[in-house]
Amino acid sequence: FAFSAVSVFAVVSAQAPATQTATFAGGCFWSMEHVFDELPGVVSVTVGYAGGKAKKPSYEQVEMGITGHAESVQVVYDPVKIPYERLLDAYWHNTDPTSGAGQFCDTGSQYRPIIFVADEAQKAAAERSKTTLEQSGRFKRVLTKIEPATEFWPAEAYHQHYYKTHAAAYERYRVGCGRDARLRQLWGQGQ
Repeated sequence: FAFSAVSVFAVVSAQAPATQTATFAGGCFWSMEHVFDELPGVVSVTVGYAGGKAKKPSYEQVEMGITGHAESVQVVYDPVKIPYERLLDAYWHNTDPTSGAGQFCDTGSQYRPIIFVADEAQKAAAERSKTTLEQSGRFKRVLTKIEPATEFWPAEAYHQHYYKTHAAAYERYRVGCGRDARLRQLWGQGQ
């Protein structure tokens, strides 16, 4: 019994788990990237821009607020190893759901918090998680939006994995922005 290269590839492909994509905006994309990079089952995280209308926006255009985009992360994950709900949990615990006009020291529409949903399953899960948070009594209002996914534009190469490639500068930014202190205030000491 002989296998052809095509039939072996077909068997391997059929057994390999399909990846899925999730997109989140939660303020500075540098700060959101490491959150997902550290989760088992996440294949890759790319920082970029979503939620706007302009094609191929640059960092400078997004920062000026003229494209309608929000700094975002696109997460490719293996749903067999990590469910979408776990990504949502990581998202919530690394954002301030009470601030809809930005996150931490970063204000403006380019830093607005959004869960971009790719399909009905993601939409239902995101809405359930938001409702659970609203009903928990922890926050008076949850201002994070849930919106249909738009075209995602990867940011310039120097932004990718900035928290690793420019660790000292990133740490100064994060502390200066008050992100960790506010997360502890919102979510407790485990942050």
